[in-house]
Amino acid sequence: MTSPHDPYDATPHTPRDEPRTSDQMLSIMGFACAAMALLFIPILFGLGGVVLGIIGHTRGEPLGRWAAIAAGAAMLIGTMLGILLTTT
Repeated sequence: MTSPHDPYDATPHTPRDEPRTSDQMLSIMGFACAAMALLFIPILFGLGGVVLGIIGHTRGEPLGRWAAIAAGAAMLIGTMLGILLTTT
């Protein structure tokens, strides 16, 4: 049995409680696309954000699901705003 400070112990002892920002890059880009979908080309940016969020979620990013949901909602709201502003 090895002691906790055994120099010959080969197991890594780096705890990773919180993911780093670089580990969630797809989710962050998905949220950015969601924000852009409210004002500019909702179909393009909304779908891009949904795809990035789903890919991030499948890669294990905790915010991936929320990025996809936010991008989908922003796409719908942006489309409705566009329709309301162009018909008046």
